[in-house]
Amino acid sequence: MKDARFALEDYVHFLKIERQLSQNTIFSYKRDLDNYIDAMEKNGLQTISQIDRSAILNHLHRMKEEGKSSRTIARHISSIRSFHQFMLREKVSTEDPTVHLEMPKLEQKLPEVLSISEVDKLISIPEEGKPQGKRDIALLELLYGTGMRVSELIGLNMDDVHISMGFVRVFGKGGKERIIPLGGGAVKACSVYTRDARPSFVANKPGTDAFFVNMRGSRLTRQGCWKILRGYAVKAGIHKELTPHILRHSFATHLIENGADIRAVQEMLGHADISTTQIYTHVSKSRLKDVYVKFHPRA
Repeated sequence: MKDARFALEDYVHFLKIERQLSQNTIFSYKRDLDNYIDAMEKNGLQTISQIDRSAILNHLHRMKEEGKSSRTIARHISSIRSFHQFMLREKVSTEDPTVHLEMPKLEQKLPEVLSISEVDKLISIPEEGKPQGKRDIALLELLYGTGMRVSELIGLNMDDVHISMGFVRVFGKGGKERIIPLGGGAVKACSVYTRDARPSFVANKPGTDAFFVNMRGSRLTRQGCWKILRGYAVKAGIHKELTPHILRHSFATHLIENGADIRAVQEMLGHADISTTQIYTHVSKSRLKDVYVKFHPRA
């Protein structure tokens, strides 16, 4: 009978080595499952074989009583189910207690996006005459112009960004590679940044391969990127909580609003399933309705 805590270590190793998931995804699984195993241990269930369907349902019921959202509970169920399926495959347990567990009904929450005028305002804020401003314009142009995730952006190396040929090579979830075209704004901004700003940042760190670097020449971090965005959002008078993901949502929504093929958008975003991309068609319809209600005299 395997201790649940040791079993979790085996599962995390499996996610890292065999499934090659990103660090962020693994952290999310581990956080959910740490919480789950803590709850099981508080109820005297120390081993995998002691955990049954009733114990899992009690845990989920407590989460609901604590006010956890349906989306959070659904994510926990997914993590717990994957964990127990792994235990079954590894013959640590003889049955899967998550069989027939029902997912809570989720309200479809439409992603928040910027308007085109808000994007234009945001990109106009960094000071073009300063090295930091040149870098930040390139960063904003790439985030909005390609729809890449922040982890993909900060993971870019110099040989991933092909400015003269007009494309960027991105490594997404699971290390899957995709090619995204660069628009004129991104090409110009990246060219200016790499020629006039980046060399001064990396002067004391020769050999640094990261495309986006901070003032000390080290690879830009996720936190650094978020801080840059929030600072410019305040200066631009954008009252939405601006994150890299909002620029990703804006990229996809604006493409679909202007008639882009949803399959092409799916490929550029790196979505494995078309259903994930389809939410942007709902966003587009929702925005059309807002425009109608706001401007039609008989709305």
